[in-house]
Formats: sequence, C-alpha cells, structure tokens
Amino acid sequence: MSALALDAETLYAELLTQVRAFLARPDWVGAQLVGIWSGGAWLAERLQRDLGRAGPPGLISSRMHRDDFGARGLAATADATKLTQSIDGAPILLIDDVLWTGRTTRAVLNELFDYGRPARVALAVLVDRNGRELPMQAELAAARISLPAHQRLHLKKDGESFGLEVETV
Repeated sequence: MSALALDAETLYAELLTQVRAFLARPDWVGAQLVGIWSGGAWLAERLQRDLGRAGPPGLISSRMHRDDFGARGLAATADATKLTQSIDGAPILLIDDVLWTGRTTRAVLNELFDYGRPARVALAVLVDRNGRELPMQAELAAARISLPAHQRLHLKKDGESFGLEVETV
C-alpha cells in the first residue's frame, strides 16, 4: 500500500462544509445522517458531532443485499443496520467514504427500503472515483478522482483522524 496524494482531513473539512450547506436547504432540514459501514459510518459519526446534532447517526450495512454474496459469503460481523429513528417520510443523507462501482450503494438502498420509505435520499462521499458499473451518483463529494481499476482506495481511521491509502490488487 502507498499513501495517496490526497489529505483525508482536508477532504473531510470540505465534505463538512458541503454537508452543512446541503442540510440548510429547505427540503433537507431535519434530514437523518446514515453512515454506510464502515468508512461511511466513521464519517457520519464525526459529521453528526461536528454539525452539533444530538445522538448517534444511523448505520446501514450492505451485506444482506450484495450481488457478490456467493463469493463473499455472510460473515458474522458487527456491521448490522442500526437506524436511530423511523425513516418513513424522512429525508436521508447517506454517507460513504468512497463511491466506486455503485454496487454497495445499490445494496444499501435495498436495505434502507427494507426499513421504510424515506421522502428522499441523497449520497455524500469523501471521494468519488471513476469505474461506475451502476447508475449511481454522489450529490456531494469532497473530491472526484480517477484511479486504475486495479487500485482500491481505503479510508483509514486513527483515533479521530482519517487517512487515505491506495492498494494495488
């Protein structure tokens, strides 16, 4: 693995600015933050705190709706969905670290609708990278980059600080 030339803390500050402005829009006032396991959950927790919002954000997992279940299997992990409020009729801002193929986002949307019918859903990501396989788009992104298909981008957490690493597979 090597360090990516993007500073995750600077990107987080940009994402915070974008999310704050987005949530001030009349149709997004009162929106719930829901972090996608695991990097998105870390970001959502920090956003919730830095925006001065009470309580924890929601957490959503893609594991029950993945299209690669046959290859990955179902591991016993702590990444179960935990929504802190009813989502029926509520605006939902999904938070993720990296948007790549769109498959995790598709799985998360399926999971979300298992819990109810939100008024609207938008996606905010730290990094939007090339390589989409499904028609998914981030409404908010701190950075939009291109990486070769053989590289994966990972958000790392060290205490309260974030870092980005690229892995060649």
